[in-house]
Amino acid sequence: MTAFAHETKSRTPRYEGPIFAVFSDQVTMSDGSTAGRDVVEAKGAVGVVALDDVDRVVLIKQYRHAVGGRLWELPAGLRDKSGEDLCVSAARELAEETDLHAGRYDLLIDLHTSPGFTDEKIRIFLARDLSAVPEAERHHRTDEEADIELAWFDLDEAVAMIFRGEITNAAAVGGLLAAARAREEGWATLRPVETPAL
Repeated sequence: MTAFAHETKSRTPRYEGPIFAVFSDQVTMSDGSTAGRDVVEAKGAVGVVALDDVDRVVLIKQYRHAVGGRLWELPAGLRDKSGEDLCVSAARELAEETDLHAGRYDLLIDLHTSPGFTDEKIRIFLARDLSAVPEAERHHRTDEEADIELAWFDLDEAVAMIFRGEITNAAAVGGLLAAARAREEGWATLRPVETPAL
């Protein structure tokens, strides 16, 4: 069977904001018909699985308005600084949300968060050799970050939390499972941070 080329025949802008834009597309389908698809184009994001020397991972819990509740998540953030290296972005988010620096970064996984309607991608790094950000250099948190709850969990316990339904954020689920598997493989599956992005 030959793969069918799905072609966008038309695009209608619906909304444009600082974080994402929404479009309604008409797209050719595999049977030759045309169908409507709404698409959210997003800036993309970075996330960090920060692991200490006794295999504990730091997680944050913060309010997410779209789901009306607080979720356990990885330190993460939007790729909203134009031209910024993705690992630099990840290090900044780690420092801002957890008051931690890392001496070593490796690329863990790339993830499409919800490809049924958005092009959003998140690159998740593994951070190790952790140390505290000096008090005077710590980021002042505002908005949803102002009341972030920070906690350390054994990596195996964090994985168990996924299967108990206590961690449901897609990036956290993917990052934690990938970190646990990478550890089982002796970290041989990790990639350099310079690996080209999707």
